[in-house]
Amino acid sequence: ILRGTLERFNPIMMTALTAALALLPLMHNPESAGKELLYPVAVMIVGGLTSSTLLSFVATPAAFKIFGRKPKV
Repeated sequence: ILRGTLERFNPIMMTALTAALALLPLMHNPESAGKELLYPVAVMIVGGLTSSTLLSFVATPAAFKIFGRKPKV
C-alpha cells in the first residue's frame, strides 16, 4: 500500500498542480469584466482537484488496507 501510494504521488500532484496553476488567473479578481461565469467554474474545479487529491492519498490506501486481500506468507 505504501509503495503504491508513493509511486502515484508524483503523477497525481503534477496533474493537480498544473491544472490549479492554469486556473489561478481566472480566480484572481473575480469582479473584473468577463469573469461572471468563469470564476465560479474555476473555483469548483480547483475545489474538486483539491478534494480528489486528498482522497487519493487518504481514502484509497485506507480502503485497500481495510478491504484488500491479505498476502499469504
